[in-house]
Amino acid sequence: MCLAAIGSYVYIYLVALLGLLICLAVATLTSLGLFIWFAMTPHNPETERKRLAILEGFALLTGFSLGPILDSVIAVDPNIIVTAFVGTSVIFICFTLSALCDTHRSHLFLHGTLMSGCSILFLVSLTNVFFGSTLLFEANTYLGPLVMCGFVLFDTQLIIEKAENGDKDYIWHCLTLFLDFISIFRRLLIILSKKEKDKKTDWKNKKY
Repeated sequence: MCLAAIGSYVYIYLVALLGLLICLAVATLTSLGLFIWFAMTPHNPETERKRLAILEGFALLTGFSLGPILDSVIAVDPNIIVTAFVGTSVIFICFTLSALCDTHRSHLFLHGTLMSGCSILFLVSLTNVFFGSTLLFEANTYLGPLVMCGFVLFDTQLIIEKAENGDKDYIWHCLTLFLDFISIFRRLLIILSKKEKDKKTDWKNKKY
């Protein structure tokens, strides 16, 4: 998370000022390459340092890729970033504790439902590219965090289940939870930013 924050800082205070938006595309493609490299690297004591380095690079570039949305949120209200981070942390902790307290591993059965939810959200986003519907956009925006909260429950219990069965790949488990956190954080940024924009628009309309 610290490396992701550094990556975002680099984008906002360096790249955004220099106008080098091509760096964003390069960073996104590089992070994808690192993810594939990480997934293909087997877990063993000899590759542990390498996999940790790949994870650190991926986290840094993920934060860098968050730069544009953070930049747009700062233009609306910088306090939204703090609010979104605190909100994401609270959500993440609450759902993680819920998963840890459930000794029956009942949330493991959510996998099919969550994958279906992701597919629906993807199709809605793809459809909205052509139709530009506000309703579809809001449906995707508000349903997305619910699906990702479900993934926090599922991934936490899956990690416990794997660990109990001898899978001690903590680096991959760390990556899984990191992606869950970032996904919730990104969507909260969009929701809070939209609400703040609507509030300012309503205030201007009342003023005039």
